[in-house]
Amino acid sequence: MIIFLVGYAGSGKSTLGRRLARRLGLGFIDTDKCVEESVGASIADIFFYEGEEYFRRAERDTIEAIVADGGDVVVATGGGLPTWGDNMQRLNECGVTLYLRRTPEQILSRLTEYGREKRPMFRGKSDEELLVFMHEQMIVREPYYSQARMVVDCATMRDDDVVEYV
Repeated sequence: MIIFLVGYAGSGKSTLGRRLARRLGLGFIDTDKCVEESVGASIADIFFYEGEEYFRRAERDTIEAIVADGGDVVVATGGGLPTWGDNMQRLNECGVTLYLRRTPEQILSRLTEYGREKRPMFRGKSDEELLVFMHEQMIVREPYYSQARMVVDCATMRDDDVVEYV
């Protein structure tokens, strides 16, 4: 069984994914880390030097490799992965999809400096600019994320509660 976690950047897919995998006795894969390893560069550098199209194709290749492997794993996807092409449909075909829904304010409160710096789209923005940016992007991405088989509203739950709920 493959469990795909989807949601906006900083919503907790990697953090909760590791915890969920341990709880269920499954492996854990972070698609961002897989792409960085396969390309040999950070996501920020991939975006800067190769562009978003290249990055999105590498994400899709990563998903196809995970599916072909056939292992029982929890997969933390990149925040934009479900919005590209038919990726969300593909995730739903190949596994169980869970949308970790959080508000921009919650995400901002969870972000560390490192978390902001490693995400190219968050760099150089003040808190106020980042909140506006996230609100605008989430409006566009919500229709994709909400296609997940299960929507987990994390607004009222601690991380431990989310893991237990799932």
